[in-house]
Amino acid sequence: MLTRTRLVIFFAVLLFVLGSFVTFGTFHDTNNSSENSLDDLSQIDSLGSLKHEAFIARRAKAAFVVLAREVDLPGVLTSMQQMEDRFNHRFKYPWVFLNERPYSERFVNWTTAMTSAKVEYGVIPFDHWNQPPWINETRAAEAREKMKSSKIIYGSSISYHNMCRFNAGFFYRHPLLQKYKYYWRVEPGVKYYCDLDFDPFLYMQDNDKVYGFTLALKEYVETIPTLWESVTRFINKYPEYINQDNSMRFISNDNGRTYNLCHFWSNFEIGDMDFWRSEAYEKFFQHLDRNGGFYYERWGDAPVHSIAVALLARRDQIHFFDEIGYRHQPFEHCPSGEAHTRGKCYCNVDDTFDDMWYSCLQEFERVY
Repeated sequence: MLTRTRLVIFFAVLLFVLGSFVTFGTFHDTNNSSENSLDDLSQIDSLGSLKHEAFIARRAKAAFVVLAREVDLPGVLTSMQQMEDRFNHRFKYPWVFLNERPYSERFVNWTTAMTSAKVEYGVIPFDHWNQPPWINETRAAEAREKMKSSKIIYGSSISYHNMCRFNAGFFYRHPLLQKYKYYWRVEPGVKYYCDLDFDPFLYMQDNDKVYGFTLALKEYVETIPTLWESVTRFINKYPEYINQDNSMRFISNDNGRTYNLCHFWSNFEIGDMDFWRSEAYEKFFQHLDRNGGFYYERWGDAPVHSIAVALLARRDQIHFFDEIGYRHQPFEHCPSGEAHTRGKCYCNVDDTFDDMWYSCLQEFERVY
């Protein structure tokens, strides 16, 4: 009986000591930030040890941004699963979903079940999504019919034109995104091939980057016949906004006389929304928007974003995320060498788009 009593006392003391240790670890916070502290007991596992997330002492003001419709749900779930498995199950960055109409309970339930991070759902304001009043609908309709007959992909889709304009000039204005500085755009049905053992958001923050990409390629010239003319007028009208240390060599082979069609494929982009919110980009977007090319032609957000960062940002503020294996049909970027091994990538290096003739990675590399 005495021996059993001593054992009970011994284990009680042991549990008290362990409990004190865990409590100390829980409330020790070098940044005094509520985001970095443990706010619930779920972050302590059954053995009383702190989970890995507790040791991530720094996080950027960042979120994943997904523009998706109800019918995109299967693709959304696969993209979320890969992002969570490869990166976010450790970092717990929030997700923000945007659509022109409210999401169904089914969509909300299924997507929230894919992550333990915060998830928010927003409706896009009418004037941010729909064709603006200064567009001549007769002319726009004729342009859509012409693009349809010319077999320009998505050229006849009004919603696609709306989407391009929204991504180019409005997504970062949404009320749900005002509390964030950085975003990672996630598309339905994409693949993330590699584990990430670093935080791309913090890399952007710590190194003063404004735009990150994985794929760069040529735009279809039929979709943007007058885009460069409009850009040239902007350069001449607002020379004060053109960065002296710009990346003109990425987007032009003749010092700006013509556009070489190179752009970053914006279905993957990690960016600084304060850059899009800046006076320089606002002037740039408004100038292009008033020219009507989002509806009279098929200007995409990819060339608009790419030309903007090439002209308005410093060269060293654009970053190629070579370590991030990524696929959006039909192209992919696959890391090679040590990065492929370290990331436990499952892509085939021989399938990477980087060295193909249609890639613009060489044009980007020559900027440096």
